[in-house]
Amino acid sequence: MEAAQAAARLARQVALALGTVDLSPSQYRLLLFLSEGHAAASVVAGRLSVSRPSVTALADGLEKRGLLQRRGDPSDRRIVAHQLTDAGREALSAADAAIAEHIVPIVDHLGDSRSAHALEGLALWNEALTLARSRKDAG
Repeated sequence: MEAAQAAARLARQVALALGTVDLSPSQYRLLLFLSEGHAAASVVAGRLSVSRPSVTALADGLEKRGLLQRRGDPSDRRIVAHQLTDAGREALSAADAAIAEHIVPIVDHLGDSRSAHALEGLALWNEALTLARSRKDAG
């Protein structure tokens, strides 16, 4: 199926772009999720569909770089919330820009109107994924 192949190829282009700002796709997804607010590791793991040890490993690396911080919950010492730092927000912004700078020249090969449609299609996919996640979270 062409759409499946396009998704796989686009994922590779995103990974290449993220490499220019020293982030992996998993690190980017974690920063992106945390840009919506802080969350406990178990919530992050569920949202990103990874194990809690994977979240810990990702968070360790990002915390060492000053891109996120962990804070204990005063009401429940077992809960550790993860949240973006200012540097993390800057890194996320730089990653977004790097992805755009990488994929726009590729899509420009389609010509003006078709490239606009392709980018609109990506925006629609983002909306669909957000709606699907919201419905899943609602139960």
